[in-house]
Amino acid sequence: MKQLRLGLFENAQANDSGTATWRHKGNKRDHFDRMEYWKNVAKICEDASLDFLFLADAWGWSEVDGERPEICSVEALDLPRLDPATVAAALLECTDKLGLVFTSSTLVEPPYAFARRVATLDHLSEGRIGWNVVTTGTAETATAAFGIPMVNHDERYDMAEDYMQLIYKLLEGSWEPDALERDKQGRFADPNKVHRITHDGPYFRSNGYGNTSYSPQGTPVLFQAGLSTKGREFGGRHGECIFLGGGPVDKLAEQVRLIREEAAKAGRSPESIKLMSAFSCVVGDTEEEAEAKYKEVLDSQNPEVTVASYAMYTGLDLSAYAPDTPMSEMKTELSKTQLERFKDKTVGDILENWHAHGVRPSPVVGTAERIADAMCDLAEQTDLDGFLLTPVTQPGTTIDFVTKVLPILRERGAAASGYSDGTLRERLIGSSQPTLPSDHPGAAYRKHGEHSGIVAAE
Repeated sequence: MKQLRLGLFENAQANDSGTATWRHKGNKRDHFDRMEYWKNVAKICEDASLDFLFLADAWGWSEVDGERPEICSVEALDLPRLDPATVAAALLECTDKLGLVFTSSTLVEPPYAFARRVATLDHLSEGRIGWNVVTTGTAETATAAFGIPMVNHDERYDMAEDYMQLIYKLLEGSWEPDALERDKQGRFADPNKVHRITHDGPYFRSNGYGNTSYSPQGTPVLFQAGLSTKGREFGGRHGECIFLGGGPVDKLAEQVRLIREEAAKAGRSPESIKLMSAFSCVVGDTEEEAEAKYKEVLDSQNPEVTVASYAMYTGLDLSAYAPDTPMSEMKTELSKTQLERFKDKTVGDILENWHAHGVRPSPVVGTAERIADAMCDLAEQTDLDGFLLTPVTQPGTTIDFVTKVLPILRERGAAASGYSDGTLRERLIGSSQPTLPSDHPGAAYRKHGEHSGIVAAE
């Protein structure tokens, strides 16, 4: 049994995963805009030695027929939210080992400004930062808010490819890893190791110097989650840790296989990418107790959020279709992942079940032993490398997992006890160096230099 990587999914807003669980008596996420909430979540994660805290994000919101439904405000479905990079920055002071991963969009975030922000966080965290690269699944409302043109799904990946080339130039190619000397009797930096970069791509341009010196990881650990054909190709080229949305064993195994194949096509080791599935659970001392706890969560939710929630991710108004309409007939330029997940379902199936778990997979409900069995079996059958725990309620679900399920996984050798030394890349990916490995396309932009075992790209 391989040792599983484990992260915690969070969202800097009152609800997550397209559900509306904030009314549940045990859910504290309605205090998402309080620092104490985040300190508590980070402490739970670090005390349990979870690999990272993952901060999801979106710029857009739900609209049906061009209007934001009132239910969105009533149930805090989509807004308000906080900036995840700022939340990650605030958590640096109260964490020492925990990886901090935040989401940023290649559609709306200027690459030059983003490069400075992510490098700053990597410096201050001493190499604990990851970047979840998204092309913005809620693109339609987001582009309207930013006042920029809407870009279709596949072209957004072409744009992201150009974005990554510029980011690599800024993070890997502008400052050599050993450019800083900090010699008070000599030089602060060697001018021969600071380079002007130029980029004149189809979507982005830049001419100048990176604002920050080379950070501990250079490029942060790259996370990605696209399951469309273009998404898999992009992930195979650039991703180091890729999330899958959960689902049946055969579907997950196929997704893992296809992504590893894309990595090989890109000249990378297929095993260099860590594949992690979303995983949700409700733990009870007995099966009956777990079922009762889950029923409490379902009963606390308003099913009226379903139409607005699904529209937020896909732009599709399910109320406009007959219940027996096959989801395989649907088309969208927003999140194709949320169509792919349900291609064998009908509109009626989604309307019946979406409010229970949204983009989160259906939880495994039962005893800690049963949940540990499910995780181990799923990893063995699909070649998964780990799981992204997606809480049903917070912090209750996470506390139940780390106090009841995690010890069982450790007894079986399926989870680590404590943190090993090194950066997030070294611990999570298993890399022998803190920076991108030589077979990653970003490493080709790195200038020669000596820096903690870096192998400079030729």
